[in-house]
Amino acid sequence: MPAVSTASLFRTFLFRGASAAFLALALASCSTTGKDRMTTGSIPKTPNSLDTMNGTDLAQATATYGKAYDANPKDRDAGVTYANALRMSGRNDQALAVMQQVAIANPTDRGVLAAYGKAQAAAGQLEEALSTIDRAQLPDRPDWRLVSAQGAILDQLGRSADARAKYRDALVLAPNEPTILSNLGMSYVLTGDLKNAENYLRSAVSQPGADSRVRQNLALVVGLQGRFADAEQIARQELTPQQANANVAYLRGMLAQRNSWQKLAASGDASKTVE
Repeated sequence: MPAVSTASLFRTFLFRGASAAFLALALASCSTTGKDRMTTGSIPKTPNSLDTMNGTDLAQATATYGKAYDANPKDRDAGVTYANALRMSGRNDQALAVMQQVAIANPTDRGVLAAYGKAQAAAGQLEEALSTIDRAQLPDRPDWRLVSAQGAILDQLGRSADARAKYRDALVLAPNEPTILSNLGMSYVLTGDLKNAENYLRSAVSQPGADSRVRQNLALVVGLQGRFADAEQIARQELTPQQANANVAYLRGMLAQRNSWQKLAASGDASKTVE
């Protein structure tokens, strides 16, 4: 398999709900109400159940959130929640269109700007997303989630050194935050440095608050190094049997490309071939 195809598989995994490497965790939501949410840059909280829904349930939830949005397209929380559900359904262009309308109605809301940037990134508008998230940030009171999100976008642009600098800036603001450590670990995956990737991901998993998405990233990196039994054990932790089986099946598919990845890494050109 050509190296670029292997890189594409990694990027596919990074955009899946099981992955913490991209904005799903980098722009982790926090719930506030009233005036506070206009000044903190928080993003309306997505129901936790969305993370565990099967396709049918997610489609039904998306339809429900869509009705709430249709009833009041200017409503901040309804729009952001609907956009999140659309993204989890793989409907990134539609999620972006929703967030564009919400941003027009709430042009000074930092939380909306952050969610808009998230939608832009998921739809592939990476440079625009960086600009939008930068507008959502306050230099005198920086939000680590936004700093980490910038890192994730820079990684997608192939600017690994800049991305890792952002992650380390975020760690200064939120020491040992597992989502930042996970993003940093997955940054090293994108350049073929699996040893450093595993070190950061193991550190992430050891922190309080690390969720199953962080563990799935660790499972991927462990498996890519040929330790599939260990990877499967990690992948099955804290998941329902149905979720675990689905994740292990996807992990097996990823690791079917392991030989190609190992040849790529052994050539010393991994960082050059990952777009």
